[in-house]
Amino acid sequence: MRTIKFHKAECGVEILLQVGLGHLLPASYLDLEVYNADFFEILLFKKGKGHVVLNQQTIPIADNTIVFISPFQKRQWQLDPGHLEFTYLIFQEDFLTDFFADKLFAYRLLFFYQLDYPLCLPVPEEQLAKYCGLLTEINAELRQMRSDSEHIIRSLLYYLLLGLNRSYADQNQLPLAKPENHHAYHFKQLLERHITDKQRVSEYAALLGISRITLNKAVQTQFHVTATHLLKQRLLFEIKNALLHSERPVTEIAQELHFSEPNHLMRFFKTQTGQTTTEFVAAYQNGSSR
Repeated sequence: MRTIKFHKAECGVEILLQVGLGHLLPASYLDLEVYNADFFEILLFKKGKGHVVLNQQTIPIADNTIVFISPFQKRQWQLDPGHLEFTYLIFQEDFLTDFFADKLFAYRLLFFYQLDYPLCLPVPEEQLAKYCGLLTEINAELRQMRSDSEHIIRSLLYYLLLGLNRSYADQNQLPLAKPENHHAYHFKQLLERHITDKQRVSEYAALLGISRITLNKAVQTQFHVTATHLLKQRLLFEIKNALLHSERPVTEIAQELHFSEPNHLMRFFKTQTGQTTTEFVAAYQNGSSR
């Protein structure tokens, strides 16, 4: 599978993000192949017709739709080139970490690494225009950097991302409480890094240096679900991803994910989905599970 990498040289400046109009990008958005990328993407479609299969879900693309993509998520576009106009914002995780001096910033945004809710946001036309206006200002600063440009870009980007986060929370009726501690967000970060070798909440609590009870309380306070729910959700997604894209048998997937027996993986999968692994793959290939 092709992985598109972020190229620093394309920015031309030290601030490692890119903003621009969709027609300036390679033709990936018009190809029918499945691929991924090593950076975050926020795509603001002023005009759009078609869909994208993202995170194993089919997301319709229409006018005034925003799509959020996290690093290495598999995606497959099917868009009408005759009705396509969008603005993009792309960056790597390390950029947000350094730019905002917050190693967990990406995990505080509800639309990144999201598995329960759609990775898109329909907005009114005037709201989309407002967001695109902010990106136009950022792009102008990137093209003609001055002594204070970095500060202006930081403030504009912070305002944009938090505004999108609020809109996404309102759209999906998600909690937007002020974080009481970093444990819940750190747990999400660790899940992305260790899901293939750690499948117990207690293991993550140990990595964080807190008790399982403390971790679960933090997750429930911040996300209104249990730590076990997040872990099982993330593990299930990893299994689905491997079944659909790795071309490896269940025995190898079970071994890679540290299940003691393939039957244990299949039992977990059936409990979580109501389908066998074979039924899931067949349904996905027929389009009924997207």
